[in-house]
Amino acid sequence: MIEFSSLLAAFLGGLLGSAHCLGMCAGLSGLFAINGRGNSLMALVYNSGRLISYSAFGAVAGFLGGAAGSAYQTFTSFSILRVISAVVIFLIGLQIAFDMHFLRAVETAGAKAWKHIAPYAKKLLPVKTYPQAIALGLLWGWLPCGLVYSVLMVAVAAGGAVQGGLVMLAFGLGTLPAMLMTGLGAQALAGRMQHKGTRRGMGLLLCLLGLLTLAAPLAKNLHAAPHQHSASEVPH
Repeated sequence: MIEFSSLLAAFLGGLLGSAHCLGMCAGLSGLFAINGRGNSLMALVYNSGRLISYSAFGAVAGFLGGAAGSAYQTFTSFSILRVISAVVIFLIGLQIAFDMHFLRAVETAGAKAWKHIAPYAKKLLPVKTYPQAIALGLLWGWLPCGLVYSVLMVAVAAGGAVQGGLVMLAFGLGTLPAMLMTGLGAQALAGRMQHKGTRRGMGLLLCLLGLLTLAAPLAKNLHAAPHQHSASEVPH
């Protein structure tokens, strides 16, 4: 079972990190606004392709992480995957609250890959049909973004393909309000979602969520240890 903290962190990361998404994706959203002529259904189809890409990436990441994690699972509930998830949630919180970027090098590497994908995206413009819109959305999911890569690390630690896919779907749903409003020409309204105080408060809340994710199993193990010790002292 996937932990609620991972889904919440992914969703809030997408929702509150949308300012970064706007800076990265506003060009594509603007192209859609011009070529899609403000069609709200077309915008939803367009973004659905992006969410499908994110979910697929998350499923692959979750599968790989789950396979690796099972090999190193400890005898307690305190696993290496939980540690990774907690640390990444904490870092995402810092990234949102203070506009820190921890994965610039990875983002730069992703930009090189995007250069090979971008020509295929351009061939789909202008977008006139729903198949074109979803195809462009699928390619849009490959756009290099440090925030996406950060949440992918949470997906790696989710423990399986389904769990990883759900983490990235939650992230994608979090980005939808800003992306839809930008694509439909409501960029000013989307900008109001990124109030500095809100971002800072919710980012720090994510940091707390990361700490709680790490502390919960530790407290459980510390509580269980005395009982295990007492049981071992009972004469047979």
